[in-house]
Amino acid sequence: MSNPHIFEHTSLIPTTLDKIWAFHEQPNAFGILTPPPIFVQVHRRELVSLQQGELEFTLWFAFFPIRWLAQHEQGSIPTSFVDRMLRGPLKAWRHEHRFEATPNGIRLTDQITIEHHDGWQGVLTRLMFDGLALRMLFVYRHLQTRLRTFSPSP
Repeated sequence: MSNPHIFEHTSLIPTTLDKIWAFHEQPNAFGILTPPPIFVQVHRRELVSLQQGELEFTLWFAFFPIRWLAQHEQGSIPTSFVDRMLRGPLKAWRHEHRFEATPNGIRLTDQITIEHHDGWQGVLTRLMFDGLALRMLFVYRHLQTRLRTFSPSP
């Protein structure tokens, strides 16, 4: 990547590693983690695991479709995975999901390395996939993860 931007969002989720991993493995997890008014349409889900395979989907922003092809691969630690854009609206997108056990639950960290195109396409992707829009997306995603994996005693 020639000019990447790194975004990171971290939360402590009162749950167990097994519960948070199982939630992300569900076929409908991506839809649950996508906030309205955006809707996700999965075209092809060929995942051997969260750490291996491909996912092809369209994100619908009202009537405006954005198609992606993402490859899933091993992340930087054993309890992580990466989805990397192979084809899509940005010049580059690498999203690492890290789950780290702590005495109080799981530290969930989403780290995204983004590179935008130049020109008008880059202006659009900065509005849709960066800054405040990205911050709001991950506040929503972490809240949904907390609600769906809560465990009173992690």
